[in-house]
Amino acid sequence: MSSNHRNNFGTIIQIGDILVSEDVVTEYFACDYPVCKGCCCIIGDSGAPLEESELDDLEKNYHVYSELMRPQGRAQVDKDGFFIIDREGDIVTPVVDETGECAFTTFDESGNCFCSIEKCYFSGTCSFRKPQSCWLYPIRVTKLSDGGQALNVHRWHLCKDAYEKGKREGIRVYEFLREPLTAVYGKEFYEALCAAATHILG
Repeated sequence: MSSNHRNNFGTIIQIGDILVSEDVVTEYFACDYPVCKGCCCIIGDSGAPLEESELDDLEKNYHVYSELMRPQGRAQVDKDGFFIIDREGDIVTPVVDETGECAFTTFDESGNCFCSIEKCYFSGTCSFRKPQSCWLYPIRVTKLSDGGQALNVHRWHLCKDAYEKGKREGIRVYEFLREPLTAVYGKEFYEALCAAATHILG
């Protein structure tokens, strides 16, 4: 069940106990990897946000995906463990001290950055795809005090080309993220979001 509420910040879409900001359905976005080369895994203030439920999977699959990680990434995990607590008190992936890159990254011979976890997932050797926050990007999820969640679009200058590509190809954020949104929140949620998008976009 969904409903739309208008306030000073635009339309808020409510689906169950999940609040979705209007820009999730109005903003254009489509990753342009050949341009960015995975720089979102390298640059940032801290690691990728993690769910507590993901920590066991990170550890359980480590013996597989760690083979793709760089030596400095493995050294950082040896030092910090599979997660750290950032300055805001959030659970995030460890980052390499010297470079600031996510410890779980891997690079090809051309310097393109990839998630070692996801590469193993697609090869069929890892049961965990990658952190939910990475899969859902550019959506950022905020936990609400009543137990609900708020979904907002995170705007980052690194993804400028992704917004331009999305607009060029007519792909909205919610359309680009159909697979992760369905996997995380369910088919009924995504169908309700699509219905809300049709109403808002006319």
